[in-house]
Amino acid sequence: MTTALILAAALGGVVGELIGSFLPVESQVGYLFGQSYDRVGFEAIHLNLYAIDLTLGLRFKFNFVSLLFVILVVVYYRWWYL
Repeated sequence: MTTALILAAALGGVVGELIGSFLPVESQVGYLFGQSYDRVGFEAIHLNLYAIDLTLGLRFKFNFVSLLFVILVVVYYRWWYL
């Protein structure tokens, strides 16, 4: 189920960006599909040791359609497998 959730979020993000690019930004629907939230996560932490250069970071970017796809996958799995 974890793979399906990650795939749904990624595919929903792509579909949402694609739909949002065709809609006018001034409309409410265009604003809903065109807006993405990318403030979830933390900035990259850079650790530079002499022999090792390490960068750690995790950021999530999601939009309305990616959340909708994730909810649909959860509902599908609950209906089909439980």
